Amino acid sequence: GLRVTARNFLGSFYDPARYTTTEYPEVPAKLPENYRSFPFLVSETDDDPMGTMRCVACLTCEKECPAQCIYIEKSKDKKPDAKGRLQFYPAIFDIDTSVCMSCQICVEVCPFDSIKMDKVFEIAASERFQTLLLDKHALTKANVYYHEIRPIEAAAVDQHLLSIGMATGPSTRNPAIPYVHPKPAPAPAARAIASPAGSAAAQPAPPAPQAKAPEAPSAP
Repeated sequence: GLRVTARNFLGSFYDPARYTTTEYPEVPAKLPENYRSFPFLVSETDDDPMGTMRCVACLTCEKECPAQCIYIEKSKDKKPDAKGRLQFYPAIFDIDTSVCMSCQICVEVCPFDSIKMDKVFEIAASERFQTLLLDKHALTKANVYYHEIRPIEAAAVDQHLLSIGMATGPSTRNPAIPYVHPKPAPAPAARAIASPAGSAAAQPAPPAPQAKAPEAPSAP
């Protein structure tokens, strides 16, 4: 009993592995990967975060949030995502972090892996309604950042998206190149006939023969 207590007490003075005090804030605290604070939205690139968001405004997280701290307005139009596919997007996406209880339910129910839990905990502010109410511009962070804070989880998410054909990334589509809609199929080519000079010239196809109306019988 007391021997174990004395060994732990004395060992905490000279064993570096037993040092538990961190000189915070001069020395940043090293957080485990499973630590979570508040949600953030994942985008594929840092160059165009609004144009490469994974979120399609399906409203699932807003409906499932027990604290009702998420507010979303779905866009009326569609725009291309990171893979060039036309998708809806959140015109408004707000999270009130003063109400959020970091339950992670929004992450669990998201079918597109577009919302994840952040590790930022230094969000103290003197004003509640303006600084703690985050919009989509403050919430959106690149997938590279997601890999930095949660490398194991982010790698598993990318592998899952790749397996179902939803993987996107900076190498998939260059956001600097405008999206070009596919052109309609071309009309059938005109039939080419030989000209008297021996060269082939494109001539329009002859019109289809029209049925001749029957003549009325003559009077006797």
